[in-house]
Amino acid sequence: MKHEKYAISGMSCSACSARVEKAAARLPGMKKASVNLLTNSMQVDYDEALLSSQDIITAVTNAGYGAAPAGAGKESSVADESAASAAASAIQELKNRLIGSVLFLLPTMYIASHGLFQHLFGLPVPHLVEAVFDGPRNAIAFAFAQFLLFLPIMYLNKKYYINGFHSLFQGAPNMDSLVAIGSSASAVFGIFAIFRMGWGLGYGDLGLVETYSTNLYFESAGMIVTLITVGKYLEARAKGKTSAAIEKLMDLAPKEATVLRDGKEVSIAVEELLIGDEIVIRPGESIPADGIISQGTTSIDESAITGESIPVEKQVGDAVTAATINKAGYIHVIAKRIGEDTTISQIIKLVDEASASKAPIAKTADTIAGIFVPAVIAIALVTTAIWYFFVGTDPEFAFSVGIAVLVISCPCALGLATPVAIMVGTGKGAENGILIKSGEALEIAHRIDTVVMDKTGTITIGKPSVTDILPYGVTKETLLSLAAGLEKGSEHPLAEAVIAYSREQGITPTAISDFRAIFGRGVCGTSNGVTYYAGNRELMSEHKIDTTALKETLDRLSDQGKTPLIFAAGDKIIGVIAAADTEKETSAAAISRFKELGIKVVMLTGDNKRTAEAVRKRLHIPQVIAGVLPQDKEKHIADLQKQGHCVAMIGDGINDAPALMKADLGIAIGAGTDVAIESADAVLMRSDLLDAVSAVRLSKAVIKNIKENLFWAFIYNIIGIPLAAGLLYPAFGIKLSPVIGAAAMSLSSFCVCMNALRLRFFKAERAPHHVSRETLPAQSVVTSAPSEIPASPVHTTLTVRGMMCQHCVKQVTAALSEIAGVTAVNVSLERGEADVSSTIAIPTAVFSETLTAAGYTLQLPKEEQEMEKTIKIEGMMCQHCQQHVHDALSKIDGVTAVTVDLEGKKADIKADRDIPTDELAKVIADAGYELVK
Repeated sequence: MKHEKYAISGMSCSACSARVEKAAARLPGMKKASVNLLTNSMQVDYDEALLSSQDIITAVTNAGYGAAPAGAGKESSVADESAASAAASAIQELKNRLIGSVLFLLPTMYIASHGLFQHLFGLPVPHLVEAVFDGPRNAIAFAFAQFLLFLPIMYLNKKYYINGFHSLFQGAPNMDSLVAIGSSASAVFGIFAIFRMGWGLGYGDLGLVETYSTNLYFESAGMIVTLITVGKYLEARAKGKTSAAIEKLMDLAPKEATVLRDGKEVSIAVEELLIGDEIVIRPGESIPADGIISQGTTSIDESAITGESIPVEKQVGDAVTAATINKAGYIHVIAKRIGEDTTISQIIKLVDEASASKAPIAKTADTIAGIFVPAVIAIALVTTAIWYFFVGTDPEFAFSVGIAVLVISCPCALGLATPVAIMVGTGKGAENGILIKSGEALEIAHRIDTVVMDKTGTITIGKPSVTDILPYGVTKETLLSLAAGLEKGSEHPLAEAVIAYSREQGITPTAISDFRAIFGRGVCGTSNGVTYYAGNRELMSEHKIDTTALKETLDRLSDQGKTPLIFAAGDKIIGVIAAADTEKETSAAAISRFKELGIKVVMLTGDNKRTAEAVRKRLHIPQVIAGVLPQDKEKHIADLQKQGHCVAMIGDGINDAPALMKADLGIAIGAGTDVAIESADAVLMRSDLLDAVSAVRLSKAVIKNIKENLFWAFIYNIIGIPLAAGLLYPAFGIKLSPVIGAAAMSLSSFCVCMNALRLRFFKAERAPHHVSRETLPAQSVVTSAPSEIPASPVHTTLTVRGMMCQHCVKQVTAALSEIAGVTAVNVSLERGEADVSSTIAIPTAVFSETLTAAGYTLQLPKEEQEMEKTIKIEGMMCQHCQQHVHDALSKIDGVTAVTVDLEGKKADIKADRDIPTDELAKVIADAGYELVK
């Protein structure tokens, strides 16, 4: 399926756009054709195997209009500029036509109505005018003067006649046809009147001469086309303002760039930029391409992209965007995306396509517009016939009523009601960093009653930081080393937090092999024959690792809004590292505003229920669905839709893409992944939830505006056409002249455009006080075990060798007190012992390592002295066997470490008790292998 855009010429009203759309839609292989009268463009989706671009152009040409492919690539910006230039030229042409028409219309009206002007306003009539134009003898001069003055008006506005009659003869009458028929009919009747006046003068019938001299209609014919031109001029001016947002974006992109070539600064056109060019940007200059800063520091005004007025600090390695402004420093930027691939070009393209798209609400207007003009012509003919043949009025009255019906009817208002509002709305959204991809998305947004939000990166900043480190049986450094090694292969934000903290602490990651990510659970890997796990409680449960003793600790961390990561070696817990993400400063305000709009807010997260509940309470979120696996997010969206809700999904990650596509409206965070942005119907460039509120409010404002426009367009024609047809004349003597009808027709389209322009005053949601992300306070890392650690207090007496004085006592006390879980230490120099109270059973190895690091030695009781043993094993053939033996030996009571050597067919065992060989042999045999004694 291929998507293309065409520039369409020759359209003047919604009847034209309907005919072009029908001509394209009936082609074989055409999937979708959408014509936009406002932008004079057509977007199509078609099967290349059945249809070609030339076939589409031919079909449009045969329908009586022109078509050409819209500019693409580097030509697109040129095409946009030429289109803007053409629009400016069209406005100037209309202005010139209007001035010329008025210059000839005024004397025509004065000659035709100078007696009326004298009667109403007391204006004196020059003697020359009376001598030349008054009285039956001067009737022919009176008539011919008006006819000759009308001819220049007709010539200046010949476009109405050429296009109108051409469309009429093509069988597709449009607004120009109504104007051409009405004006031409008036002129033809005037010419007929001249002949009748001549006949009357020839036969001395001065009464006949006087009758026809007051029904010439030349001034009406001139007035009709002049007033239509007034309306077209005002409409063109208003249309120009609707696209101001896009033009403003186009103007921001610089036309030239300074690059380094052979070590020298060279000024080139932006179109000549190449990927990899080193661009020199001075303070105050606009950045010509998306790229990475290679030299210098600065602050960048990104308001063109995000709508955020506060400059953002940038340094070497940071990304910058085309059309943003370098405020302070002198920088060098390496170009990464140029031309149509830049962010600003994509925004312009997106807004342009959205402006050219149709909202479903426009379908009724489009359907009516397709039959409107033929229906009006039929009504005019029937009305004229009824008044003349059935009511028996004079032909002048019947003729006047028919012309009034033709010229008061306005299909343009119907055709413009939707696109002008969509163009202004999408442009206003782009100004505020809200990119809405289509008119359909804009319409759906106003019906949203439920907003589902991802937590990480949407409600929160998306950059968690480590808050707690709780090692069990290992040192903090050992735990961090293992954690960094395990998480190195993960792309989860929590993994990034662990790696970043380990790097800050100067920890070297442990080498991990056989890394495996377990979707929605965590990760695992092997080091020195030991399998390590890192993840949530579900991961531990799946691998039969008991976390019961940690329940209170994990619950407490979760209640604080922290996400605990559990680390295990084999089936033994070795520590917990907790991380927390900071909520964005506007998230609470956004959720509150959604609730004020009557929209239900649901947080969807993979976090455990306690962590999610903590966030829910802080932000007052009505509903939270926690523990959701990435692949299940789409299912929860579907469940809400089955309940009858119109659902918007806001997310930022790859795992949000299916849910974004499933939702009625997908909203992507601008800082999110390309996949999420591609899957969404709208993009928030500032990554601010308040902009999601603004998007919904903007949608409501646009749809309300469209409904107002459609109401005006329909009610105008529903009331205007019967009035023009003389419906009130029998009862009240009220009859609209063709001149009044033409004036009303001119103003109707102008009113629709002006009403749409009110959307330019839309104010997006903004936080009262902005706090930049960099100023958010960092959380301090807790390394001591929390008091809620489970189990009854454990008392341990240690024999410490090497203490000589009270200074030694203080050192030992301080060292032991730093061990996670220790609550009290009492050291006796006389006994050479230390009594330690703790909330958990602390392995002897931890005490030993701690005292050794402090310069002392732990003397172990004989029963606790560590045993090291190497055994030979027969029957191991592969890594699976190696793991099987490792797991079997690790489960023996007292074993603290196991290393299995597949090639050497042996196992090194460390234990805190002397394990009999027979016991080892039995365990090995039960596993299916043989111990060699």
